[in-house]
Amino acid sequence: MLFNSISFAFFLPSVFILYWFAAKENLRLQNIILLVSSYFFYACWDWRFMFLLIFSTLLDYFTGLKIFESSNQKKKIFWLWISIGVNLGFLGVFKYYNFFAASFSDGLSLLGCKTNFGTLQVILPVGISFYTFHGLSYVIDLYKNKIKPEKDFINYSVFVCFFPLLVAGPIERATHLLPQVIKKRTFDYTKAVDGLKQILWGLFKKIVIADNCAEYVNTIFNNSSNYSGSTLVLGALFFTFQIYCDFSGYSDIAIGTARLFGIDLLRNFAFPYFSRDIAEFWRRWHISLSSWFKDYLYIPLGGSKGSIWLKIRNTFIIFLVSGFWHGANWTFIIWGLLNALYIMPSILFNTNRNNLDIVAKGKYLPTVKEFLSICLTFSLTVFAWIFFRANSISHAFSIISEICSSSLFTIPHFLGMGKSLSTVYMIVILLLVEWLGREKQYAIAHVGKKWKEPIRWAMYYAIMLAIFYSLGKEQQFIYFQF
Repeated sequence: MLFNSISFAFFLPSVFILYWFAAKENLRLQNIILLVSSYFFYACWDWRFMFLLIFSTLLDYFTGLKIFESSNQKKKIFWLWISIGVNLGFLGVFKYYNFFAASFSDGLSLLGCKTNFGTLQVILPVGISFYTFHGLSYVIDLYKNKIKPEKDFINYSVFVCFFPLLVAGPIERATHLLPQVIKKRTFDYTKAVDGLKQILWGLFKKIVIADNCAEYVNTIFNNSSNYSGSTLVLGALFFTFQIYCDFSGYSDIAIGTARLFGIDLLRNFAFPYFSRDIAEFWRRWHISLSSWFKDYLYIPLGGSKGSIWLKIRNTFIIFLVSGFWHGANWTFIIWGLLNALYIMPSILFNTNRNNLDIVAKGKYLPTVKEFLSICLTFSLTVFAWIFFRANSISHAFSIISEICSSSLFTIPHFLGMGKSLSTVYMIVILLLVEWLGREKQYAIAHVGKKWKEPIRWAMYYAIMLAIFYSLGKEQQFIYFQF
């Protein structure tokens, strides 16, 4: 069931009515409704993987209790590694086995040894990376005595399986979400309206921009040998906005949907394309994943403490793992390593905390220096996205080779070029609205708040019209494959 589907348009109001009107203020019943709804939502993808989700939930619930009850450190470590090992084992089998088998076979072939490792003909369970990280954060925080175990299995299951975040995040922490699950919730009209506005903006980004960009990106990247360098640059730009609007659009819908039920999820995007350096970009892009890796991998490795070589090592590890988390393909690993190289000057010269504030805060326009910094950071990001989108490393290099040729200075052209102009206009509108709303949690949170009511509603209707006009074949969100 997709957020941008007709089925979800019926599912969400049905759950909302049951949750607030049937359950009223009965917390136990509210959580049961959320859990059953979440299982139904997940089963709509493939009911067979429900068993994996339930097993993962039971595993972390049980090991969490054992960690808390264990009387000595050795037992705590034993149960911690049971959880980590089994969780990462499932993730490794479903997501990475074929990659390692193929890579190992290719490596032996280069040495003259012919092998034929069998591959698994299974599909990747949707959301496995996300709910695995939910459970791991819970047991690790228990081990570190940051939280107490949740003894009510229904409450814990809602934390892991809450349907807005189940298949593509944000990656929640038990310290943030569990207290909300076990706390009495009452309907808040203002919060619900705010949630609906964020859902509307998320649907605009997904349906109007991301889905339309996807059409042109597929045309250009899948036939890259037929196009000039200028057209390939245009394809990379379209993908840059496709992946941002697709994933941040999902996050907006997820956060807005959760707010309808009186629950606040972690912010996942903070206008990353307005970043002035790569370090700031990574503080603003996929925030829940970046902070997860920082807290559970980077800091335990030593973080930025220690010698310069340790800083370099830890930085490359974190970006290598981040790339690998996104998918079992060398292109993602190169993408991660490329971002590690980008951020390295900030690490070496200790400038990675220079841009912590909002760019041009309280102003309409950035300074010339800020504008140039944004343009440079954006250009580096676009270049890295080529590897992320390419089918293989050789495909990425062939695209870059053509971009670096004289054809870069030709007029771009591809099938559907004229049609794409309307999408370009929508991207410009997106950038203008997000720039005006960059100091808030999402772009239209306060845009138009001081306008007269008819004008403000005209803006909402214009967004809805753009969404309905762009409706077509339902397209999955990019991050479902991760």
